[in-house]
Amino acid sequence: MNDKTDDDEILKENVKRKIIIDFYVSKDIPTELENFKFNVFIRLNAIKITFKNVSFLHCIFDSCYLKNCVFDTCDFTGCRFIGSNFHQTSFRGCKFDFATFERSQLDDDILSEAPREENLRMRFARSLRMNYQQIGNAKAVNKAISLELEATSIYLYKSWRSGERYYKEKYPGLLNGIVQFLKWLEFWLLDFIWGNGESIRKLLSSIILIIFAIAVYDTNTNGSPLNIGFYWSSLQTAVAVFLGTLSPSPSNFTVGVLSFITGVRFVSIALLTALLVKRFSRR
Repeated sequence: MNDKTDDDEILKENVKRKIIIDFYVSKDIPTELENFKFNVFIRLNAIKITFKNVSFLHCIFDSCYLKNCVFDTCDFTGCRFIGSNFHQTSFRGCKFDFATFERSQLDDDILSEAPREENLRMRFARSLRMNYQQIGNAKAVNKAISLELEATSIYLYKSWRSGERYYKEKYPGLLNGIVQFLKWLEFWLLDFIWGNGESIRKLLSSIILIIFAIAVYDTNTNGSPLNIGFYWSSLQTAVAVFLGTLSPSPSNFTVGVLSFITGVRFVSIALLTALLVKRFSRR
C-alpha cells in the first residue's frame, strides 16, 4: 500500500504535453507563446506558412513535412527533430539551445542560427553534422564541421583561460586548468598541422614549412647562412631529401636527422591519405 500523498510524488505528469498527429497548419501564426510548448508533432504538415514569434519549447517534430515555411524569431529550445523534412524552409533569429537533429532534411543556412555560447554552439553544430551525415549531405557536413571546430577551439581556450563564471565552476582549481590547457594545446597543434583532419591546405602548408626547415638546416651545416643563393640550392636539396629521392644522402645530414625526416614523411603521407579518404567517403 502506498501511503504517499500527491504532494510527495517525485515524478509528475506534464499536463501541458500533447501529442498532435496528422494535423496541418492552414494559416500563418503571428505570435504564440504558450499553446505550442511541449507538444509532440507527428506528421505535421505545412506549406508556405510563416511562424513569427512562436515558442516550440521542448517540442518533438517526428516525420513532419514543412516546406517553404518561414520561422521568424521562434524558440526551439530543447526541441528534437526526427525524420522531418524542412525543404527550403528558412529560420531567422531563432533560438536552438539544446536542440538535436536526426535524419532531417534541413538547408545548411540553419547553421547561421547557432547559439552564441561556445558550448551550445559546439553541440548544435555537432548534432547537425551527424544529421547531415545520416542523410548524405556532404557539403553541409563540411560546413557543420567547420563551425564545430571553430566553437570547440574557443571553448577549449576559454576553459583554461577565461575568468567567466561558467568555466570557473565547471573546471575549478589549478589541476583542471592544466588539463584543459593541454587539451587546448593538442587541439591547436592538430589544427595548425592539418586542420584537425579537415584541411588539405593546412597540411600542405605544414609540409612546406618542414621543407624550409630542412633547407635552413642544410644551409647552416654545409654552406654560408649569409649567402642567399645557397638557400635556393639548399631548398632544392631539401625537397629531394624530404621525398627520399636523393641518393646518396648529403654527408651533413646525420643518420638521426635522416631518420627523423623519413618518419615525418611517412606521417605526412598517412595524414594526406586520411584526409582524402575522409573527404571522398562523404560523397
